Amino acid sequence: MSDDSDQEKTEQPTEKRLKESREKGEVPRSRDLSGAAVVLAGVAALMAGGPRAFEHARNIFGFGLGYSREALFSDALPGRALHAAMHEALALFAPVALATLLAALAAPLLLGGLSFSGQALEPKFERLDPIKGLGRIFALRGLVELGKALLKVVFIGAVLALLLRHWQDPLQATGRGSVSAGIAQALGLLGQSALWFGSILALLGGLDALYQKYDHTKKLRMSRQEIKDEMKESEGSPEIKGRIRQVQMAQARRRMMEELPKADVVVVNPTHFAVALRYDEGRTGAPRVIAKGVDVLAQQIRLVAGSHRIPLVEAPPLARALYATTRLGQEIPAALYVAVAQVLVYVYQLKQAAAQGETPPAAPNPEVDPDLMGPYR
Repeated sequence: MSDDSDQEKTEQPTEKRLKESREKGEVPRSRDLSGAAVVLAGVAALMAGGPRAFEHARNIFGFGLGYSREALFSDALPGRALHAAMHEALALFAPVALATLLAALAAPLLLGGLSFSGQALEPKFERLDPIKGLGRIFALRGLVELGKALLKVVFIGAVLALLLRHWQDPLQATGRGSVSAGIAQALGLLGQSALWFGSILALLGGLDALYQKYDHTKKLRMSRQEIKDEMKESEGSPEIKGRIRQVQMAQARRRMMEELPKADVVVVNPTHFAVALRYDEGRTGAPRVIAKGVDVLAQQIRLVAGSHRIPLVEAPPLARALYATTRLGQEIPAALYVAVAQVLVYVYQLKQAAAQGETPPAAPNPEVDPDLMGPYR
């Protein structure tokens, strides 16, 4: 049984945990930061198109206040004036609407990035439970959200109230001047107010983004036992991994024994090492090791080689060097070319002498650099 420290969620979430959370649609989000991006984008679009916005606003007032005596008694006047005013209003607010729409779509990239999850769209009927709903409201997270909302209302309301007090005289003078001057002044005050509002919201949104990222990471924290279980699940338990290695080794050994009858010679160290070589002249650049083993496996190689009449050549240094330097299926290193060539020439002479009934040649004693034997020198 694990101790209490193992059950405390004090460890940072793993990449697998973060990926699973993103697949569920659970990524850090800040509504305040997104709202600030939308407001600032709208303000930027309004200020960038200031002269055009002034013209459209003046035309709207003109359609409503300026008309001839004949048009006054025409039944078509209201429809024409409304149609023209709507056209101007659309031209006035279209850039702002487009900028805010693009900002609303791009705002999630500021925190958490894009994330679309079908699991987030699945209905969860437990959310309809009123008791659980009250629990969420009065939970710590709900109280934090309530505190942030109250802070925003107080802070933003106070700043805007100070701005209105500061602009009290210009606002009162707006209606005493010309229509054009009043429109220009109203648009200027509206843009400055929105800019202040967006800036304050951006400041609060930045703080909220830091909190949301911290809160998201905190919710995904893991205990040490959870990390151990995840590693065991992803990598497999030691027992299973050991079993897999045994099966892989057995399969590799079986394939090696199936290839062994194709060997040209088996170099042995009389009982402990056995390395089978095959040389396909014209197809490979150098002889290849097709089987090798030590102790019991070496004995099995000797038995199979004997049953298939494959020559056994005792050359202890060469057998050890071949075992240490060459993997199965690989060609021998260049440093062993001369020694192996002596063995192959001996095998060829041995077969020729047996075919002609001559005396077998003397077995070679190839010299090998002791460093090539590695730990088996």
